[in-house]
Amino acid sequence: MNTTLPSLPAQWRERVARLPSRPPSTLLALLLDRLLLPRLDASQRQALQGQTVEIELQELGARVRLLLGERGFRAAGEGGAARLRLRARADALWRLLRGQDDADRLFFDGALVMEGDTEYGLILKNTLDAIGPLWSAPVS
Repeated sequence: MNTTLPSLPAQWRERVARLPSRPPSTLLALLLDRLLLPRLDASQRQALQGQTVEIELQELGARVRLLLGERGFRAAGEGGAARLRLRARADALWRLLRGQDDADRLFFDGALVMEGDTEYGLILKNTLDAIGPLWSAPVS
């Protein structure tokens, strides 16, 4: 099954990029509170807490901005630079989420681009590697 989304034309990606990130960021924060937060131990939470991470879907130009706070994930405000910025195609993020691909391979294949604080990016990557896939395929 091909999960690749067609890219929007450049003019539409630019328009989507100007949309507020708060609504999709809030939805993703709620999802991460259920899928990721319970699997993080205290030291992992401490290492990731308080930093804004921005994720952009390349095909759409859509982005989310997240922050891990004391009580869980939340949408990060529009102001200020993100400590880490990730850009990827939706299919690459989906494979990563399901454990079908790893971040190193996606990074070296150019399917995942990381900008900003690479040390923080490695902490995030190593944390995700340690806990395994966030989403499992339903068993039939």
